Amino acid sequence: MEFNPNNKVIKFCIQGMATEEQGKPDEASKLFLQAWNEATDDFEKYIAAYYVARHQENVTDKLKWLETALQFALKVNSEAAVSAFPNLYSNIAKCYEDLGDLENSKKNHELANSYADKPSDNGPFYHGTKADLQIGDLLTAGGSSNYKTDLVMNHIYFTALANGAGLAAALAKGEGSERVYIVEPTGSFENDPNVTDKKFPGNPTRSYRSQAPLKIVGELTDWARQTPEQLQQWQEKLANSKGEIIN
Repeated sequence: MEFNPNNKVIKFCIQGMATEEQGKPDEASKLFLQAWNEATDDFEKYIAAYYVARHQENVTDKLKWLETALQFALKVNSEAAVSAFPNLYSNIAKCYEDLGDLENSKKNHELANSYADKPSDNGPFYHGTKADLQIGDLLTAGGSSNYKTDLVMNHIYFTALANGAGLAAALAKGEGSERVYIVEPTGSFENDPNVTDKKFPGNPTRSYRSQAPLKIVGELTDWARQTPEQLQQWQEKLANSKGEIIN
């Protein structure tokens, strides 16, 4: 299953996080439990259990929910879940440490480290823009940020989710048509630190960046377009964002 911000369970979790930021932990906890109760597949259950775990005051209860989240994440055949393993194993290790079980704490720390290397995602990969480009062209770092026009980007960004690239194209600067290009990295790449473990565990949006160019190998024409209302909501969210971009 791909990460979808319009998914019912994901929306409950987003609402819960917003409620947390408003200083209402009890209301947030209820939203996360509602997400758990309405989850129907392994991906939804893993995400919901992770957030229920955050609101457990008892370490044993927190550990139970984290291990539940891990159990469902292991069943999900997706890089979106694999990318969360370092986060999940590290939190589980901390619970065992707090409980005085140093053997299990060490084992889970080692598991976290074993997944903490470079992304294992094999793509295909996409880049969304309003620029009119051709197959064989290279996308390079050094352009202006779509979100802070005075910021020159040290990396070129891309994703393995076609709809995510479509959203990036819709939000991109310029007057051209929205374009989603199929790209191949020409060098090493890393998880986008601006999204990884910031809101959701791991990198569920499968967003990456590289200092090496991306080669355009094709163009995608079929992806989920944003409605005018959805696009306005995203633009307002970005305009109100106070977070710094990790460049």
